[in-house]
Amino acid sequence: MTLKSLTAAALLATLATTASAEGKFEHFGSVEGWNVFIDHEKKSCMIEAVDDLENVVQMGLTKDRGVAYVGVFTKAETNIKKGDKEGVAILLGDNLYTGEVTGMRGNITKGYSGGYVLTDDPQFVEDFAKQYEMVVFPEKEFGFIVDLKGTLKAIEMGRECNQKAMME
Repeated sequence: MTLKSLTAAALLATLATTASAEGKFEHFGSVEGWNVFIDHEKKSCMIEAVDDLENVVQMGLTKDRGVAYVGVFTKAETNIKKGDKEGVAILLGDNLYTGEVTGMRGNITKGYSGGYVLTDDPQFVEDFAKQYEMVVFPEKEFGFIVDLKGTLKAIEMGRECNQKAMME
């Protein structure tokens, strides 16, 4: 197992859960249970999946495109507070990544809370694309597993979308 660090090289100004509910996003396409959206404000794209319990997973690029973010959001009751930061470990295949998760509540779709991590590690993105699950170990809460089925094709479509978004 390899231990890697998730670095926060930049902060996200905004991150919206269930992008289809937000006016600034345009649906680009869908593949294997994932939706791809153009974020016209950031001139970039994000991928998003919503499971049967309405939990949301997102991945995209920050405005400067130098850093990727992964967010997980839920309607379930949590103790997450906006802006709170805590340590997190994420297992993707044989690689264990450590870093910091930033809590979100209130500035995302009503009823959702969760958090996001930032990374500039290309291996993290590759692992996210090729693994079928992500095991998350927050510092203060119980660990959980996120289904990543279909991420490889979704990230490929996201890259295609980013090329289009840059042209606008």
